[in-house]
Amino acid sequence: MINDNKTEVWLRGPLNDIPSLLQPVAHALLQAKEEITGLMENFPEELLWEKPAGLASPGFHLQHLSGVLNRLFTYAKGEQLNQQQLKQLASEGKPDANLTVYDLIKTIDRQIDEAISQLAKTDESTLTETRVVGRAQLPSTVIGLYVHAAEHTMRHIGQLLVTVRVLSAKNLQYKL
Repeated sequence: MINDNKTEVWLRGPLNDIPSLLQPVAHALLQAKEEITGLMENFPEELLWEKPAGLASPGFHLQHLSGVLNRLFTYAKGEQLNQQQLKQLASEGKPDANLTVYDLIKTIDRQIDEAISQLAKTDESTLTETRVVGRAQLPSTVIGLYVHAAEHTMRHIGQLLVTVRVLSAKNLQYKL
C-alpha cells in the first residue's frame, strides 16, 4: 500500500487484514483520521468551543466523531450502549476547559484504530445479519452500521472543515 499522504487512502491499495467488502469503510475512516490531523494542526484552543453563525463547534465535531464510531461499532457487535457510552453521548458538545485539541484528536485516533481492528476481525458472512440500534431497537445490519459509520464520519469532517475555515477567517493568527 502506498502511503505518501498526498494520495487519498482509497487509492493507496487494499489494507491488510481488512475483508474485501469492508475496504471502503476502512479507507474512509483512515482518510478521516488524516484529514482531522491536518485540519486541526495549530488550531487555537480558545476557538475549540466557538459556534460561528450557530454552527456546531469544532469541539463538538471532534467529540461526536469518536462517540458515534464507538456507538455504531458497538451496535455492529450486537451489543447495546453501556452507561459510560450514554454519559459520553450526553456530554458531546458541552464545552470542557479540560479538553484540548490534542486530547480530542488522540481520542479520535484511538477510536478509529479500534474500529479498524474490529473491521479486521469481522467475518464477511455476518455482514447481512440484523442488528438493532438504540432504545427504540431500530433495525439495521452489520454492514449497514459500518457503512453509516463511514458516511457519518465523512459528513462531520466536511462540517468540521467549514467551521474551522469560518473561525480561521475571524482569527488571522490561525493559518490553514
